[in-house]
Amino acid sequence: MTITDTLARHSSEARGIALPEVREQAKKVIFDELACAYFGHRSAAGALAARYAMANGGADEGEARIYGTSLRARATFAALANGTAGHGEEVDGAHVVGGHPGASIVNGLMAMAERQRVTGAALVDAVILGYDIGVRIVRACGGKFRVRDTHNMTSDMFYAYGVTAGSALLLGLDARTTRHAFALTSFQSVGLNALYAEDRHISKSFCNGQFAFAGLSAALMAQAGLEGNEDIFGAKQGLLDAWGAEDGRDRLTAGLGETFEIMHANFKFFNAGYPVHTPVEAAMALVREHGLVAERMARVDIGMPDNARRVVDNRAMHNICVQDMVAASLASGGLSLLDQPFPSILENSAYRHLRPLIEVGTDPELDAENPNGRGARVTITTSEGKTFSRKVDSPKGHSTRGRVSWADLEEKWTGSLPGCDVAAAWQAAHALDDLDDVHSLAESFAGQMT
Repeated sequence: MTITDTLARHSSEARGIALPEVREQAKKVIFDELACAYFGHRSAAGALAARYAMANGGADEGEARIYGTSLRARATFAALANGTAGHGEEVDGAHVVGGHPGASIVNGLMAMAERQRVTGAALVDAVILGYDIGVRIVRACGGKFRVRDTHNMTSDMFYAYGVTAGSALLLGLDARTTRHAFALTSFQSVGLNALYAEDRHISKSFCNGQFAFAGLSAALMAQAGLEGNEDIFGAKQGLLDAWGAEDGRDRLTAGLGETFEIMHANFKFFNAGYPVHTPVEAAMALVREHGLVAERMARVDIGMPDNARRVVDNRAMHNICVQDMVAASLASGGLSLLDQPFPSILENSAYRHLRPLIEVGTDPELDAENPNGRGARVTITTSEGKTFSRKVDSPKGHSTRGRVSWADLEEKWTGSLPGCDVAAAWQAAHALDDLDDVHSLAESFAGQMT
């Protein structure tokens, strides 16, 4: 049995295998990611993707909802629009292995689930499976930073395979057809990391939508009879041959069906690149504890693990630039989910004072402790020469800080989704295992925008 066959067989049979606490975590992730897509439809990327989806795959009786709108489209195009919007405002969840699986996996599988009019329990099964396959492939390739630094690719492209696995489960594909679906995904989901070097967060977001689109398309192609290499993961010149780490084969199947990657999913509570969250949290804690004021700050030093630093150090996009976001937070007294400080804050006197004072570097201790972590140390020096320092090992919502509760998510989204009945959406997601048809959950995220 090939390694692809192992994954395909598991994908065709992964129904109801997760423990109750795993299913509960999956329901929280589903609710949060759908809310992110609703929230992000207002972004430039979200609006453009919705327009593109309607021009090419829209219909009054479309298979799936485009969230935050009154529009429906074929499932593949709804997945593209919602996956793009899901990352459009940088509030979608991350994962300890790196990247943003939820924007692609949850939005892709929700579109397929709505197309198939399946139960909420079937959607939960598919999302758990999608994380297990997608995240394991990233692990098998050495993680986000190895994929970026060695191969110049974005590891998020591997989450397309998670969408494929979950889609195959929802479509009821057998193992052989699922093997073909995995191969067909490979033609559609390669992402050069250079795509992220743009000004408006459009291609960075669109990648997540494209990976959702690719996963659905591949499963539907395989169902229609298209074929590909039946061992795309293990074959010569296949995925592991191209990108895999030395022990990639073992990583790909370790604990499959016994340990569940969705348990390591992380949640965000304001819109910024994830490595930005701990510096902002540390800086604001120092302000609160010591009564520091922006005008009397003479220097702000931020230390991070080197991998995280390189993601957010002096980036052109404001909300993934640690210097910009820390300066904005200090100047405005903190950041909340609805805050959009740029570009207006660029003229703020406190921001203009603070931004040149911020120095970012690699923190040797944090780099040694957890080189792929999201920790940060912030030291603020005042004009009187006093220094105050705070270390934060991981941000709020990170899986290492304990489980995010349903109450946390209700508080996060209440008042942040204009036109959405958050209470109804929260209740539908909370009861997913008892929901006869996921359509009702999708419709709770409908909006009036056309």
